[in-house]
Amino acid sequence: MKPIYLDYNATTPIDSEVAAAMLPYIREHFGNPSSSHAYGIEARKGVETARGRVAALLNCSPAEIVFTSGGTESNNHAIKGAARALRRRGNHIVTSAFEHPAVTEVSEYLAADGYEITCVPVDAHGIIDLEALEKAITERTILVSVMHANNEVGTIQPIGEIARLARKRGILVHTDAAQSAGKIPVDAAQLGVDLLSVAGHKLYAPKGVGALYCRDGVQLEKFMHGAGHETGRRAGTENVIGVAGLGAACEAAKRDLAANMDRMKRTRDCLQEGLLRAIVDVRINGHPERRIPNTLSVSFRGVDAGALLQSMEGLAASAGAACHGNAVELSRTLRALAVPIEWARGTIRLSTGKYTTEGEIDRAVEIIDGAVKQIRSGVLE
Repeated sequence: MKPIYLDYNATTPIDSEVAAAMLPYIREHFGNPSSSHAYGIEARKGVETARGRVAALLNCSPAEIVFTSGGTESNNHAIKGAARALRRRGNHIVTSAFEHPAVTEVSEYLAADGYEITCVPVDAHGIIDLEALEKAITERTILVSVMHANNEVGTIQPIGEIARLARKRGILVHTDAAQSAGKIPVDAAQLGVDLLSVAGHKLYAPKGVGALYCRDGVQLEKFMHGAGHETGRRAGTENVIGVAGLGAACEAAKRDLAANMDRMKRTRDCLQEGLLRAIVDVRINGHPERRIPNTLSVSFRGVDAGALLQSMEGLAASAGAACHGNAVELSRTLRALAVPIEWARGTIRLSTGKYTTEGEIDRAVEIIDGAVKQIRSGVLE
């Protein structure tokens, strides 16, 4: 029997509908989309069809979509591109203490290049402190980058309010929407952001493809140099196969959003309730309500996450802490939430998807319950 997959925030399987959309570009439509002959024209049609589908999911113009190699590149392109394009205006970037490494490491890189970075704290549920954010903005601030939904605990940030604060000062806003796109409504116009990152493999498209929403009028320094692909914004022949898959995944996500949200939330909530009933000394991390519907970060006091994952035979999940000898390395997210060490070291992330069944949830509760009790009984001995 295959292990129960509860790690959808790490990656999703490719949807059969998505795979079918990719096949023609693997087999017959193999042309270079920049070529003017029939083979190239068919490939270009596929790219532009996909661009329209991504734009429809985000409620923006197709011309505002740039295809990338994934969420990490989109974040790099947005943050570095904005920072360098606006260098004459200022050198200050505001972000949060709750970001993915694809944002934090970019910030550290820019800091080494003379940029000033301010990390705004979050509260115990992971919501950014808007008052602190507003106070952090100076006349040198050129960009605010805050993720839409946290990858570990699922907390959803008030991006619309952040964008309104920044817009009053003429400051660009970027949001990493890798974990939210396809799980909750992500409307670029409604959010009011200038830049937004999407990762294909988080919404049932293949790995190695993503998109960057770049609001019309926003100028970024080029991230990739070469020929004039993507209307001169991202050099390199497009990954037509992956792009076609991303387009199909976005179309399916838009069409089935309500049903998928309901299914993910139902299975996630059943998982949470089952664990709380079966196991003592359990802590749920993140906001109880303002979180994406599929994500459950749960801590078991007195348990080592690494040992727990190894003991959960038949279940795939992720850890929030890693133990190295006598030292415990907590994730940036758990540190930002100030989760006490006795809880944090036993934190795992469970994330459901559109294929998760109620039967799998019941089995998962039994597996986790048995593993936790086995570890705790061993500690007591």
